[in-house]
Amino acid sequence: MDYSMIGKIEKARRYAEERDRFTFKSFSVQFRGVNNNHTVAYGGDGWSCDCEYFETHGVCAHTMALERVLEPMIESPVN
Repeated sequence: MDYSMIGKIEKARRYAEERDRFTFKSFSVQFRGVNNNHTVAYGGDGWSCDCEYFETHGVCAHTMALERVLEPMIESPVN
């Protein structure tokens, strides 16, 4: 194995443990819900989900679950 790769693997391991290094700006996730799969996205306009509840309430169990998982790694909305 290339010795420089060993250093990169160790560095990656350290980075992965330091979650505050990461800030998601946008992404899309396929969420396996109890009844259906849903596409949840995060971007400049905040969260979105293709479930019916999100369409009427602007928030849903899918987006709230991802907020909990990714809380320290997503940008706060600019007011």
